[in-house]
Amino acid sequence: MNTVTQNMATCSRAVWRVVSGCQRLSAVRPVYSDLSSTPLHTIPGRTFAVARTKTKGKKKEEEEEKKEVKKQHVIDDSNRHKPFGKTAWAPVDDVYILRYYPRKVHHVGDAVELLKAYRALDFTPTQQQVYIDLRLDMKLEKKKKVDPFVSTVHLPHPFKKEMNKVLVFTEDAKQAEVAQENGAVIVGGTELIQQILDDEISADFYIAVPEMLPKLVPLKNKLRKKFPKSKRGSVGINIRKMLELFKIGHEYMVEDNCFVRTQIATLDMPSEHILENLHTIMADVYSHRQQTANLGPFIERAIISSQTSEGLWIKPEDLVPKTEKKEEEEL
Repeated sequence: MNTVTQNMATCSRAVWRVVSGCQRLSAVRPVYSDLSSTPLHTIPGRTFAVARTKTKGKKKEEEEEKKEVKKQHVIDDSNRHKPFGKTAWAPVDDVYILRYYPRKVHHVGDAVELLKAYRALDFTPTQQQVYIDLRLDMKLEKKKKVDPFVSTVHLPHPFKKEMNKVLVFTEDAKQAEVAQENGAVIVGGTELIQQILDDEISADFYIAVPEMLPKLVPLKNKLRKKFPKSKRGSVGINIRKMLELFKIGHEYMVEDNCFVRTQIATLDMPSEHILENLHTIMADVYSHRQQTANLGPFIERAIISSQTSEGLWIKPEDLVPKTEKKEEEEL
């Protein structure tokens, strides 16, 4: 009994201590009479910012700013005693390092004479090929571009000794006779398709009359760029005219979307003939893009070289056809 009474006494003392402590806390606690008795609800806070939607005007402004940053800063060296990043305007000696001096750009006539002089100094063959390397600006208005093209030109002074092999697709007896009379190597219809696929026959150029095009679809993957097309002038009714062009015509194409690399003459030809061939090709190149004041020059860079010589940079303005120059002056 004594132990029970002792335990009850200790429990009562502990309860009394707790009650007395709560009373002391309630006495110290401040009373807020103005606040409502309703419990406060915490408002959830947003820990991130909502991305603003860009308007079309701001997008265009940002795109224009990016384009301006991408543009290379052009340094004006006209009033400097020496070009920026170079040693001098021109070397003093005959032996010098090219990267220390600005690249020399020649007139077309002077470049041709230099190629002939280099050949004599190097004792290289006189009948070596002369090439032209052009970089074109294929841009048009409203984000459009000139499509890479393939063209055939009738040069005023041909440098090939042999005529091109031309194959004519036709099933008309009269047209076949005209083709054979005007120098076609092979003339035929659908019977030639399998022979071409099996590499039994081949030609430099393939021309066809319009009625044959639907029948020649199996040859598209085989012939590729040589497949007859009206844009290239290899599809038509006038077989005689097409043969005159392709028998002695010179073909060139745009490679890597903006480069034209083609032979224009041989070095043993007179300088006047080389220049005439070059200007003929340039006139045909310029015909593939309509010139306006906003587009700028079509040829960005031009290099002429022979088979064994170094490439000489020439002035692109010398290659602009006379008709194009007149139009630019009028604008």
